[in-house]
Amino acid sequence: MKHVACCLTLALLGGCVSLQSQTPRVIHSKGNPILADGQYYSADPAPLVVDDTLYILAGRDEAPADVNDFVMREWQLLSTKSVSSHRWMHYPAILRPEMVFSWADPGHAYAGQIVTGRDGRFYLYAPVQQTSSSNKDPFAIGVAVADSPLGPWKDAHPSGPIVSQSIPEPNTIQNIDPTVMVDNDSRVFLYWGTFGKLRGMELEQDMVTPKGQEISVTTLKGFFEAPWLFRRGDTYYMLYAANNAGPDSNCTRAIYHACIAYGTAANPLGPWTYRGVILDPVSSTTSHPGAIVFQGRWYLVYHTADAKGGGHFRRSVAIDEMQWDDSSIPARIGKVKPTRAPGPPPVATRNIAPAAAPHASNEPIPVQYALAALNDGIVRKNPLPPDMWASWSQHNPPLQWIEYDWPHPVQLNGSRIQFWNDQPAGSKVGVAPPASWHLEYWTGNQWQPVENATAYETKTDGVNEVSFRTITTRCLRSIFQASGEGDTHAAVAVQEWEALTPHAAVQQKQTSPAQGSWILRCDKR
Repeated sequence: MKHVACCLTLALLGGCVSLQSQTPRVIHSKGNPILADGQYYSADPAPLVVDDTLYILAGRDEAPADVNDFVMREWQLLSTKSVSSHRWMHYPAILRPEMVFSWADPGHAYAGQIVTGRDGRFYLYAPVQQTSSSNKDPFAIGVAVADSPLGPWKDAHPSGPIVSQSIPEPNTIQNIDPTVMVDNDSRVFLYWGTFGKLRGMELEQDMVTPKGQEISVTTLKGFFEAPWLFRRGDTYYMLYAANNAGPDSNCTRAIYHACIAYGTAANPLGPWTYRGVILDPVSSTTSHPGAIVFQGRWYLVYHTADAKGGGHFRRSVAIDEMQWDDSSIPARIGKVKPTRAPGPPPVATRNIAPAAAPHASNEPIPVQYALAALNDGIVRKNPLPPDMWASWSQHNPPLQWIEYDWPHPVQLNGSRIQFWNDQPAGSKVGVAPPASWHLEYWTGNQWQPVENATAYETKTDGVNEVSFRTITTRCLRSIFQASGEGDTHAAVAVQEWEALTPHAAVQQKQTSPAQGSWILRCDKR
């Protein structure tokens, strides 16, 4: 505590600062995510190898479960001497922006990176918000320096940030997500950017002074944010989060989600050539890569929403191996297969929707929504658009439907559905509960309403359950009459739709990457 108090005092005089008042925790992880118990959430991972230790810098997500916003006040560290051991040290708080950068506001401890400098010290490149900034967007990139990845840290450029909308060259982008590489010849390169804008430049060997002109990269397909620069052999690689969306995209169907793609270059400032996707969208809408070689193996670190209580703004760091195909020139990065810690044994359920392929009348689905959300088992109090299926368009039709198709006939005698709305019942605009709805099943040659159905309710503050006489079918439809009148109608949105069998059993979820198209609709066979 004396050391911390000393550093806090020195910080006022431009000295060191540390938050190591919290005792490091030993984590015996069972797999991904590394921190899985919901006590701490971790996001935007950036790996660093120092001697025999792998460190992962991460921001800390602190948003409440129903808040759709980034609440990130500090950075934390994870470290291990063996990834396969699943034994990690967790340093809960190593730094807050305002405690090292006198020119920075509290909070907004976004994606940063620690690198080893030419002088053997450690440099943290951190996006923070600049106090009393005259720029339209206050985000700026500062640099802190320390003798250890754990700190204590001090501002390496006390006069202010090294990148903002004002410096080194005026720009109109949001200046976040820095990635830095010290090349084999000791040259230093910095890239940063988000919302589809990627900038780069060389730094002087002091690690903070710009050297030469900024460049703008426009050749990396679908670039959205989170660049990660590294070198392997004579080739430079740029990983990044991409969100080029659509039904035929090799990246993502829903625009709010991101895949991890990459490009290569023969020189650290490009030109860059797009090479493909290495990680499909994960359970969080955002994705953030970091790649490192450690003890002879290459690893990809990223984040998901898979921890207990996790969500799009409560993310957690995961790590998996990367594989290389050296028969290609340049060497190709193989598709990374995400792993998960073993979960509890599956429980018996009447819901067999996860084993079905979903379809909808408005395919291809608008890119802001996700057809797969219908049977993913997730209902959120405050969902984002890709957490649901919806029929919204510029001209909402009066009739819409969603459908489940199974590879073999199934028995059904019930259904549960959860609607979402942003407009009240009866509205002609936005998304409202349907005026009415009903279920139909495929008899083998036609659609027919289920028989002896209980009431079809349309509430949006809970589950609407319908029971009916047992049927045997391969396809089930929910058909919605939208609210509205004449030629003007509201859209319909569904977070989750369950199909219920008469007897509970352990079900198998269909995990085909082509979900929604791997089984033809009954009336298309």
